Amino acid sequence: MYFNDHGQPHFHAVHAEHEAKVAIATGEIYKGALPRRDVALVRRWARLHRVELEENWARARSHSALATIEPLP
Repeated sequence: MYFNDHGQPHFHAVHAEHEAKVAIATGEIYKGALPRRDVALVRRWARLHRVELEENWARARSHSALATIEPLP
């Protein structure tokens, strides 16, 4: 997430030369692209951490420090 982002609550997923914006509410990519395997992993991670992502979105909007969110095991 970036502190100056706007629009719907989202996070950025980056892998190698690929980048996508992912909606927190749905896990859907709405801008950019990722390889198919990465999309599945990002959606799984987002489902597991939706509450934490929403909390970080609120923190970013208020320019507060973001909490670390654990990766997939």
